[in-house]
Amino acid sequence: MPNTPQPLRLALPKGRMHASVIDLLADAGVQVRATSRGYRPALSIPDTEVKILKPHNTVQMLAAGVRDLGFAGADWVSEFGAELVELLDTGLDPVRLVAAAPEALLENGRLPSKPLRIATEYVRLTERWIERTGIEAEVIRSYGATEVFPPEDADLIVDNTATGSTLAANDLLIIDELMRSSTRLYASVRAMERPETRERIEAFVTLLRSVLDARSRVMLEVNASEASLGAVIDALPAMRRPTVSPLHGGDGFAVRAAVPRSKLAALIPLLKSRGATDIVVTQPRQIVP
Repeated sequence: MPNTPQPLRLALPKGRMHASVIDLLADAGVQVRATSRGYRPALSIPDTEVKILKPHNTVQMLAAGVRDLGFAGADWVSEFGAELVELLDTGLDPVRLVAAAPEALLENGRLPSKPLRIATEYVRLTERWIERTGIEAEVIRSYGATEVFPPEDADLIVDNTATGSTLAANDLLIIDELMRSSTRLYASVRAMERPETRERIEAFVTLLRSVLDARSRVMLEVNASEASLGAVIDALPAMRRPTVSPLHGGDGFAVRAAVPRSKLAALIPLLKSRGATDIVVTQPRQIVP
């Protein structure tokens, strides 16, 4: 009787990360379908067991080897000091972990020299920050809505923020930044030690990276005469080398390259000045080097 393959145990994030991760999977051709078991959706990748977990729970389950693969923020990995294998920084849902306080507490823009109370969900990271800065403070653990603690229940907070708008709405000023975080894909150490599981994980990473690479680039197609071909190619920041094909009738060449989206505004006028014509820009869905 053939051995049944061990399913790949994937954790998808609950909360603010969920929608962007689902979109990333969809663009990679991976469908997530809801089932009657709400927190256990079905994935279009065979032999994959999926559960939706809060990111900090994902970190704990990966560290324990209960999950093989999962999405979480770097802030929670740092908070728990978890020994995980970081596979991919998606760059999605970027946040800063900051210390913030009411302006009335500050003296010349700095924290006063007195014992302080800090509310946070990130107890370990906050304790390290206290040690690094040399302030005198006690930490109280919050369980969400940390920004409402000051000034009555805490002097300041340590929390993550994407735009700072929630902090500002609660009259809090950022006084220090502890770290930056984003949605990342992690694997458990145990999973990466199993060759078959590692192979499946690496294939999954290739799928997601192909989408992220495509999102950061555009496909640029131009025509160039034989005289201008060299100057046009020299201007292209291609991934490797551009594709060059002769035009019908031998009247020049078609040049095709995947270029960084961020360089497009400056690149198109430069190409025109070097003799490029018939410039077409398209958005690739996936790029696999």
